[in-house]
Amino acid sequence: MIYFGWLPADPEAVAALVPDGLEPAPNRQVFMNQYVVDGDGQTSGFGAYSLTYIGPDLSGVDAPDGVTPGRWWTHYLNSSPAVRAYAAARGVPAAAGTTTIDVRGHRLVATTEADGVPVIRTTARVGRTGDAVNRGQLRYLTRLDGRLLSGNYPFVAEPVDPFVVESLEFLEPDHPVYALRPAEPLQVVWGFYSPRSSFAYPGGESALG
Repeated sequence: MIYFGWLPADPEAVAALVPDGLEPAPNRQVFMNQYVVDGDGQTSGFGAYSLTYIGPDLSGVDAPDGVTPGRWWTHYLNSSPAVRAYAAARGVPAAAGTTTIDVRGHRLVATTEADGVPVIRTTARVGRTGDAVNRGQLRYLTRLDGRLLSGNYPFVAEPVDPFVVESLEFLEPDHPVYALRPAEPLQVVWGFYSPRSSFAYPGGESALG
C-alpha cells in the first residue's frame, strides 16, 4: 500500500469535483491510495484484488482523530467485480482497473491502469519497516440516492523508512483522472508506503447531516 497526498496543478478543477454540501481543503490537496491484495487468504471473503482510489481532501468533516481530513472519492479503479459491486452499493464510484506495485531494492513503481491503459505511475524510494506503526480511522464520504454518506475505516499499517515519492505521472490527458494531476514541481504533503497493512472496510456508516 502506497498512500500519499499532493498539491494539484489545477486547484479549481479539483474543487469542481467536490459535490454541493461538502467543501474542499483550502489548499485543494489530493489523496491517492494504490494497493494490492496478493492472495485470497488476506481478506475475509473478497479474495485477491488490486485497487487505486483517489480524490480531494475535504474541509470540516475530519476523521475521528480531529486532524486527518475526510475524503471524497472521485475515482475507484478496482480489479474485482465483487469488490466493485460492494463498493458501488455504498455510493463509491467503482470502475474496472488494475494496480501493480513493483519493488526492486529501494525502488518502488506503482502503476494504475484503466481499461488496459496506464493512467497513473508513482515512483518512490523506499526503505525497510521498523518499529513504527500507523493506526487510526479514516473517513470517506460518498453519495447514494441523493444522500451524502460518511464511513469510518479503521486501519493499521507498518510504514517503511525512508519513504520519498520521486515522481507522480498522470499518463493519459484524456482520462478524467487527469484533473487531479500534481503541480510541478511535485509537492507531496504527507504519505507512507507499507508492505503490510490491515483495515476494516467499511465501518461506522451514517448519513451526513
